[in-house]
Amino acid sequence: MAMPGAPIIKAATAKHTATVIFLHGLGDTGHGWTFGVQMWKKRGRLDEVKWVLPNAPAIPITAAGRMSVPGWFDINALNGGIDDIRNNQDEPGLLRTREYVHGLIQAEIDAGIPSDRIIVGGFSQGGAMSLLSGLTAKVKLGGVIGLSCWLPIDNKFPSLVQESDLNHETPIFMAHGTADPVVPTALGQLSYEVLKKQNFPVTMKLYTGMPHTAFDEELDEVEAFIHSRLPPQEEEKKSEL
Repeated sequence: MAMPGAPIIKAATAKHTATVIFLHGLGDTGHGWTFGVQMWKKRGRLDEVKWVLPNAPAIPITAAGRMSVPGWFDINALNGGIDDIRNNQDEPGLLRTREYVHGLIQAEIDAGIPSDRIIVGGFSQGGAMSLLSGLTAKVKLGGVIGLSCWLPIDNKFPSLVQESDLNHETPIFMAHGTADPVVPTALGQLSYEVLKKQNFPVTMKLYTGMPHTAFDEELDEVEAFIHSRLPPQEEEKKSEL
């Protein structure tokens, strides 16, 4: 079984007090989201955050004619159809990657970062993994981010939550473009509704005309969400002196 490559690490520019783990989409690498990290760091409000950008292993992808490309799990089709994505889901691959993400979370805890100062996020396939992994994590997280994505194996999700229901009050930020030809907007909205019905504190932003990508406005709102969940601690200490 192919193993993920070493994550790309972007160190905190101040004292490390928080971590964001952000998973890329199908066919991409951790390097593909270094631009996002640069956007999120530019205002200097997240200087205490360490960024972990994992690299998916190359695996045969059914939607790509079984060609091996970087992917967190196999996917049947990516042609804009809801049923095509939801049918024949790669549950073993999803659960295997979930354990990998849980291991990344634990590594940050072992390094001294409180679990509620850790956010898990991702885009597309990576966003699907962030929702699944973050909301079933074995520790209380600071937040979960899912961009242009969906909640996988939603029929099994309630039982997975029951096994570790520590994040039912963890804020979730979801976002999707209204012109997404790859992951249907309606699928993202359906996942949002599933989470709402299960009383998760989830918000969802729709970006008019945005295809399967990330706009600057969206990245700005992600930065605001991260800042709200992982406020600087060193500034607070200085103000107390």
